[in-house]
Amino acid sequence: MTKQSSLEALAKATKQVSRGLPNLTTESKQRILREMAAVIETSTDEIRVANEKDLRAAKEKGLSSAMIDRLTLTPDRIKGMADSLREVAELPDPVGEIVETRTRPNGLKVQRMRIPLGVIGVIYESRPNVTVEATALCFYAGNGLLLRGGSEAFHSNQLLVRLLKKALESQGLTDAVNIVPTTSRETVDEMARMDEYLDVIIPRGGEGLIRRVKRVATVPVIAHYKGNCHVYIDDSADLTKARNIVINGKVQRPGVCNAVETVLIHKAIAGKLLPLLLNDLHEKGVEVRGCERTRAYSEKVLPVTDEDYATEFLDLILAVRVVDSLEEAIDHIRKYGSNHTEAIVSETPGNQDLFIKSLDSSAIMVNASTRFNDGGQLGLGAEIGISTTKLHAFGPMGVRELTTTKFVVFGEGQVRN
Repeated sequence: MTKQSSLEALAKATKQVSRGLPNLTTESKQRILREMAAVIETSTDEIRVANEKDLRAAKEKGLSSAMIDRLTLTPDRIKGMADSLREVAELPDPVGEIVETRTRPNGLKVQRMRIPLGVIGVIYESRPNVTVEATALCFYAGNGLLLRGGSEAFHSNQLLVRLLKKALESQGLTDAVNIVPTTSRETVDEMARMDEYLDVIIPRGGEGLIRRVKRVATVPVIAHYKGNCHVYIDDSADLTKARNIVINGKVQRPGVCNAVETVLIHKAIAGKLLPLLLNDLHEKGVEVRGCERTRAYSEKVLPVTDEDYATEFLDLILAVRVVDSLEEAIDHIRKYGSNHTEAIVSETPGNQDLFIKSLDSSAIMVNASTRFNDGGQLGLGAEIGISTTKLHAFGPMGVRELTTTKFVVFGEGQVRN
């Protein structure tokens, strides 16, 4: 059997099983998700052994420390994956929800009912926790799922799917979740063209991956583009808040998409803030690349380029620019941003409001870290990713965002004139 026919067989099997998923009761889905959580927790040692294989290979390839952090499954992160399964099971079941009802003048009762998208293909890199979160969300929303993980997490992802399938076997739903069993790059293009079996593709990863999928896809794509996230510090900002928000956004987990990559500082507050903030950043091992006005405050600051402003570093590197006004900061973000996450640190309500209304990013944070643009942090239980595509979902995609609606019309024999 060729690789192509093997992948097609997986997709076909997922499609067949997915047709029965909308008929599962909420209680059945919740029970299966909790069984998945229990299997993950009891398999912690086995998961770590598989993950160590991936980590050794990543270090041999010379991947950055931030990328290795994304790949690493500690006991706490494994527990977090199990917890996310249980959290999703506690969410309201969206499938079958009537979101709108109205009666027409002719007596027709028109409803809109929430239904699954169908079969979702997820192509992703690095983070093996995506395997579990995508499974939880897609399954609870009544969707089949075909996964294609990155080569750097191959052993971790393959094992996690085998474990998750154990909870599906007893219900005859083993193929509700499948994963491509190879690291061949050809499978990315192949999945993107499987419109006979897949209803939507969600690519998660670097800019190159997402552009490639969008270029070749015949399946609709919901892009989870790069996170070139900004923090703007207004002239009315509280200095303590500003310092904490920048450090948290850059340092806590620099290799994730909601980490801050560029800080813009109003010139009126630069003299007070920059000496303190630059010291904070250098103490945390952050390489700062700044404009001329920023470099005046520290010899350690390297020159910044336009390319730096456009870059998602995913590492302990930060671009800093002093701006003359809020409007200049907004213009900068519009030019270099990726519609992911922006934050403003300001005590002026009017400036906060202008910042919110002027930018179209999926999340705007006011006096809070960019790291909060996350499904779990925003109350979605978990997320399949953060969409930068306005159709059909924008921002963190939880279980509700993995459904659509159909019309259901009740009549009493009405016919149209």
